[in-house]
Amino acid sequence: MVAGELSEIAPGVRRLVAPNPGQMTGAGTNTYLLGTQRYLVIDPGPAHDGHVKQILSLTRRKIDAVLVTHTHRDHSPAAAAIAKATKCALVGRIAPDDGRQDTTFVPTCEPDDGEVLDCDVGTLRAIATPGHASNHVCYSLEEAGLVFTGDHLIAGTTTVILPPDGRMADYLASLRKLRDRNFERIGPGHGDVIAPANAEIDRIITHRLERECKVLGCLRSDAAQDLDALVVTAYDDVPEEVRPWARQSLLAHLVKLADDGIAEHNRGFGWRRIDSP
Repeated sequence: MVAGELSEIAPGVRRLVAPNPGQMTGAGTNTYLLGTQRYLVIDPGPAHDGHVKQILSLTRRKIDAVLVTHTHRDHSPAAAAIAKATKCALVGRIAPDDGRQDTTFVPTCEPDDGEVLDCDVGTLRAIATPGHASNHVCYSLEEAGLVFTGDHLIAGTTTVILPPDGRMADYLASLRKLRDRNFERIGPGHGDVIAPANAEIDRIITHRLERECKVLGCLRSDAAQDLDALVVTAYDDVPEEVRPWARQSLLAHLVKLADDGIAEHNRGFGWRRIDSP
C-alpha cells in the first residue's frame, strides 16, 4: 500500500490511501469511497490539497456526506474542504477538548448508536465504539459483512489508547460489541483489509488482557513507580522508539486497574498495586 493507491475492496467500495505515511499511520490513512451514483466518504484524512482533489475527482463531486470515525488529526481535517466544495453533510461526533483533536470538524449531525445512514451500495449503520477516543464511531456495511473501524482496529499492530479521553475499559467493551455482530471483514483506518474479523477481534482482546496482567505483575505494592520506569518493564517487548506511544496505553491500563480497585496513583510518587487484605 502506498499513498494515492486506489483499490476496490467490495462492490461499490473503494479505498484511497492518503499521503500521510508515518510511524503511527503506516502507509497513510485509509479513505473509503462508498457509492456508484452518489457517494459517502469515510475518514477523508488530512487536509492535503492533492488528496482532497483526488477524492473530488473520483466521486465527481457527487458526495452526499463525509463520515468520520473520530476526530484525530490524521482522519478528519479534509472534511471541511470537501464540504466547502460540495455542500455535503458532515457526519460524526463533536471533537473532545483534549488538545489532540481536529477542531475544524463541525458535524452537521451526530449519529446515534445503531442509526442507519443513506447509502446506495447497502445498509450502512453507525456503531458507537468509544475507547481509542471517546467520540469514536465505526460504520458497518451490512450486506457486505464489512465494518469500517477507523483506529479502533488497524492492520498489523494494536491501536494506542490515549487517556484521559481514551479509556481502556471502554475500548474492551467496544471490541466485544463488534465481536457480537459477527462481521466477516474489517476495513481499518490504516493498513489492508483484515479477515476473518472475529479472529482479529479475539486476538486484540487477548493481547490487551495479557498486557493488563503484565502491567499488574510489574506493579509493586510496597513502592510506587512512575510511568517511565514501568514502561520499560511492562513493554520490554516493543522497540524503544515506540515506547512514548506505549506509555500512553500503559497509562490507560493503569487507569483501568485503578477503576477496578487493584491499583492506585500516589500523586508525585507514581503507581502501586493494591493487594487484597
